[in-house]
Amino acid sequence: MALATTRALVLQSFPYSETSKVLRLYTLEHGLRSVMAKGALRPKSRYGGVLEPFTEGTATFYLKEGRDLHTLSGFDLVRSRQGLGRSLVGFAGASLLAEIVMRTGTEEPHPALYETLVQAWDVVAAAEGPARALAASLAGAWSLVVLLGFEPQAGACVVCGREVEDDEPVRFDAHAGGVACTLCRPAGRVLDPVSRAELRRLLLGEVPEGGVARPRTQGALLRAFLEAQLSQERPFRSLELFLESVATVPPGRGGGEDGAGDDARGGADAGAGLA
Repeated sequence: MALATTRALVLQSFPYSETSKVLRLYTLEHGLRSVMAKGALRPKSRYGGVLEPFTEGTATFYLKEGRDLHTLSGFDLVRSRQGLGRSLVGFAGASLLAEIVMRTGTEEPHPALYETLVQAWDVVAAAEGPARALAASLAGAWSLVVLLGFEPQAGACVVCGREVEDDEPVRFDAHAGGVACTLCRPAGRVLDPVSRAELRRLLLGEVPEGGVARPRTQGALLRAFLEAQLSQERPFRSLELFLESVATVPPGRGGGEDGAGDDARGGADAGAGLA
């Protein structure tokens, strides 16, 4: 059994007993790990209540390969990101980012994944207002998807390979991995040129200054893709909360209302039906 010390992000935290917690950590040097923080729930705990989701610190734990649960020995706080808990949109978005990493991370170190999550959380935490927080959450989620090798094709038809024109409506085929021209996919919900251009910016990690033009459309696209490509037949628990928060965000500058009848749930269902 070795004593490991590494930078770590708290992805999830839940009680294990009356006095202890179990944490899901994503660490810089040891990948995704589960640790038990004994005594963390005691009033005078040495952890001081810092072991909450989105916290970043230096974790020390007893690492025994082959075990699923390790024992936390210490945690030195670097950044708490407590502000994320004061915004429904920010909290929901940061939770979804954490769940994507929990779903896809392994025990092998992946420094780029660690740093991408750190940057995404920081941008969401610094966002002023729900529109900006939503845009930052969407850009962060797509940045993780791209880094993991699941980038959807948004510039050319996934069926025939033809580059689609900037002003050309398309379909979004989540299972095939991107957009399809209307000749190859004659049926299905149309993805308008504005939303496709916006998706391409989000895939590059760009956060629109005034928010996304059609929040519910972008939420639907992300949901459809995550469920088709990364869900592994297990729904993302944080996705519903995220989509509920999308319903509270007005269209960004230059945008218009999403499609008629699209509420947070209806827009998400429509997104799943884009394929």
